[in-house]
Amino acid sequence: MRFPALLLMLFALVDAACADPVFKVGVTTRDFVPPEPYDWRGANTHALRATIWYPAAADAQEKPQWIGPRFVPLFSAGSAAPDAAPAAGTRHPLILLSHGNGDMAASLGWLGTAFAAHGFIAVAINHPGNNVLEDYTVEGFSLWWLRAVDLGAVIDAMLDDKTFASQIDPARIGAAGHSLGGYTVIEAAGGVTNPELLQEFCRSPAADASCKPRPPQPEMRRKTLVRLSSDPDFRQRYGKAGNSYRDARIRAVFAMAPGPGHVFSAESLENISIPVAIVAGSADEIVPPAAAAEAYAKAIPHATLKLFEHAGHFIFVRSCTFVGRVIFRDTCIDPDGSDRDAVHAETVKQALDFFTEHLR
Repeated sequence: MRFPALLLMLFALVDAACADPVFKVGVTTRDFVPPEPYDWRGANTHALRATIWYPAAADAQEKPQWIGPRFVPLFSAGSAAPDAAPAAGTRHPLILLSHGNGDMAASLGWLGTAFAAHGFIAVAINHPGNNVLEDYTVEGFSLWWLRAVDLGAVIDAMLDDKTFASQIDPARIGAAGHSLGGYTVIEAAGGVTNPELLQEFCRSPAADASCKPRPPQPEMRRKTLVRLSSDPDFRQRYGKAGNSYRDARIRAVFAMAPGPGHVFSAESLENISIPVAIVAGSADEIVPPAAAAEAYAKAIPHATLKLFEHAGHFIFVRSCTFVGRVIFRDTCIDPDGSDRDAVHAETVKQALDFFTEHLR
């Protein structure tokens, strides 16, 4: 057999391994409590509530995981075996998952279960004050940069967890996120936030759909401005936006429809030195790719970009049931010409290929 033909065969075997699940999937939850002082952003829950998907023992009994009322579920979170025993053997890479603005950890279950089936441990958290499972707070919707602090705290907790510490390879840690979660992982990679850049853009003739956010963001922005003028403590915390929140333990990041655009300093993006992959929809109605995904891909050295034709912003969140599509049309109904399941499948493949290559 000629050498090039042998290489092609090896590549085909690798592709096949990435395509087919290797492990049963387990799922469990944790309430991680970082050492105080910790900025909880006004949230009532002083814990980082996490969902963990992991390679499970071969006898694990997977079953569909649903979000919503027991008898009338709204969304699918993949299939997994609750609290199953972890697979024995080698240590696994760890992938942190960051949800979008005002969303929740379980929205990325479609991706977390896929990671676990292929030998990764994935952990998603509900960011304090900015998740749908508790009251929204002004701090949760304005102190975005603290989301990267949450990711670092979860790394600490997972590496100290009595079940998962021995399962994780601490030299192979990555992060993936959707929307504001995409912003979060780029920040953890080294992006430095300057909120005034976004405000300048939104005051300019080039302002786009991202400058007209959906509720409750306009009201939260109004309250933020009031707090900045009247609350010295809040003003001091807001002033930490320009700090670097780079976590050197994170070695690669995968951003889905990251946003907002025009919020990172150009110099900080140019200085990102770890691999970055970006995927977005060409018909993103919340964060137009020209101002965010495309701009970030151009600014970050060696970043890659995949645009899904006709796809909107919410195509990267959970799959919806019939009832979910009726009640949550704005996030469950995709633009004509796009297919959420197909985009999920291709995104999973890209993410697995990306992290398999860069978390060696």
